[in-house]
Amino acid sequence: MMAGPIASTPQESNKKRQNRRIEVSQPLLIRDEGNRQSKDGLLLVTGLHQKSLESGLTEVSSADRARGRREMWSAPERVQRENSFEKVGQDLLKTRKVKSLPIPNVADLDVSEMVLDDVDDDDDLQELSKVAFQKTITEHSFAGRPMDQHTAMELKAVLLGSSLNCFSVEWRNQGFTFSETHDLRYGIVQKKGGPCGVLASIQAFVLKKLLFENIKSSGTGLQRLRPSNTTRRRCLVLAVAEILWRAGEEKQATFAINSGRNHFTPTGHYRSQGVLEKITCFTVDNINDLQLLLEQHIEQFESGVLGCILLTISAVLSRSIDKVREDMDVPTTTLIGAHGYCTQELVNLLLCGKAVSNVFDNDMQLDSGNGNITLLKGIKGQCDIGLLSLFEHYNICKVGAYLKTPCYPIWVVCSESHFSVLFGLQRELLSNQDKGLEFDLYYYDGLANQQEEIRLTVSVGKSSLSCQESDTDLIPPLEHCIRTRWKDALVNWNDTEPIL
Repeated sequence: MMAGPIASTPQESNKKRQNRRIEVSQPLLIRDEGNRQSKDGLLLVTGLHQKSLESGLTEVSSADRARGRREMWSAPERVQRENSFEKVGQDLLKTRKVKSLPIPNVADLDVSEMVLDDVDDDDDLQELSKVAFQKTITEHSFAGRPMDQHTAMELKAVLLGSSLNCFSVEWRNQGFTFSETHDLRYGIVQKKGGPCGVLASIQAFVLKKLLFENIKSSGTGLQRLRPSNTTRRRCLVLAVAEILWRAGEEKQATFAINSGRNHFTPTGHYRSQGVLEKITCFTVDNINDLQLLLEQHIEQFESGVLGCILLTISAVLSRSIDKVREDMDVPTTTLIGAHGYCTQELVNLLLCGKAVSNVFDNDMQLDSGNGNITLLKGIKGQCDIGLLSLFEHYNICKVGAYLKTPCYPIWVVCSESHFSVLFGLQRELLSNQDKGLEFDLYYYDGLANQQEEIRLTVSVGKSSLSCQESDTDLIPPLEHCIRTRWKDALVNWNDTEPIL
């Protein structure tokens, strides 16, 4: 049933002008009794537009419209007072009775989170309408594509090495659940070892959104590290969208969700696990549409058990399986290595959009003799998020300037086959000269059951010369990683127990 706002007296008409908030739930779109029509089923609408009726929303115009006021009312709503239509005064336009109108298909509507307010500005009204319908428009503009066995086999090959291999329990049970510890509300909790490279990468982008791009958030950097549930969920949406959009070369992105039912019956050389068989993919060519889709399904990432797998699949499909293999030095390399650990190729895909095998700047050619040239692929161009590696301390690899000096003071740290995050609160840290610096860095490890904030004070230059450690065997690996970026830096753990 649909009804416009009703006023029986000028006093009630004035009450309408007060701002009120109406939450519309989707079940209201279904009539309680389908046979109730006649006078109980009359729909009284003012300034009715056919297009609004088809979408389930009624726009009612009144004399207030002449004074710049418009009211948006949600339909349906039962007529409670039939006698209130006697005389409503000259301020109301003439109403007309509509005996029957098509009830919108519930499956075509998604207004479960729509909030309607009386507004006084035309621009606000247009924005309100836009928000109310964006989700519905997006879902219908991009139809989902169910996973087929051929794609599933290719995904398993590039991720796990063979279509007979399966995701470990650590991967299957890991989503992006935030910590409820007051000082660590920004942090994503890791349940068990394995997918730490994915978690550290998404954590880094969440911090980027939270600290440097969340313009609606007020306060200092420390205050931004205590976000509300709504804020951190929004940052997660934006972080996932940025990772996928970059993997798709900022032209398109593919977004995978768990549909809850199998789309194909595995046959032949394929081991079923009930994961890839349930995947549905959406491909979009606009980042705004990608964000809207993610908002609708973010619970699958945040509280669902397949969050890490869904993000990894989405990143690979956004890049395309063929391009992922072309990125690697050895095309048979897998993105998930031994013991379920993330390889450097997977971390680079999430951080930089390409699954290259190395962390130095640009490509490198090696002459192996007899005219044989081996091309090693590295990072091309400065990255938003950086990386520090303990392997560089042991002279196993060289991290280039593109990753050491990112656009934002946030680094994924690779230490002892584990990935975690190191970050600062001021972007000025990257532009200042290294000599004579003293600054704070914050460290977060989602796997270590961290219960308190870890703040490190780093001194570089003159202030650090007189304070070198005597026993180098007890220097925490994290400090070695920091010194690959700031040579000879002194690290003060500020009464926090050093992580050895």
